[in-house]
Amino acid sequence: MAALKITRLGWTAYAVAVATVVLDQISKLWVLGLLGSAQGSSASLLGPVKLTMVHNYGMSFGLLRDHAEWGRWLLTIFSAAVVVGLGIWARKAVRPLTALGLGMIIGGAIGNNLIDRVIYGYVVDFIDVSRLYFPWVFNVADSGISVGVAFLLLDSFIGEEKKLSHQTE
Repeated sequence: MAALKITRLGWTAYAVAVATVVLDQISKLWVLGLLGSAQGSSASLLGPVKLTMVHNYGMSFGLLRDHAEWGRWLLTIFSAAVVVGLGIWARKAVRPLTALGLGMIIGGAIGNNLIDRVIYGYVVDFIDVSRLYFPWVFNVADSGISVGVAFLLLDSFIGEEKKLSHQTE
């Protein structure tokens, strides 16, 4: 059996995933220590930012909420499959934005949908910027997923532009 080859940027993706998970889980432990786990407990942080404890039983930003126990495990299993698929893609990464994006998405999925759902039964959300008219409460893992998707989209546009510019030369 051939050895599993991982590119240098693949290792970068894995390191970014680990960093995202660590930052996510440390921030959640800090907030749980500060606010406790009671739904709705809140504290002002800085300017328009508040910390508000929200138990998110759905997906990112509270989408597809379902309080049934089977929904929790379905989302956990789906997330594990996504992490495995993205991890396989990441090992072949050859562009920096691809590696960063995949790493952030993998780390966010592990932090939210694997660790939180298994330990708490819900995702711990706490970053509240509703004073800026953003209606959802989110966390570091949600941010990692969102920024990671943005990096992948940006990378696909940059890759297409380079492809087109090489074709016209």
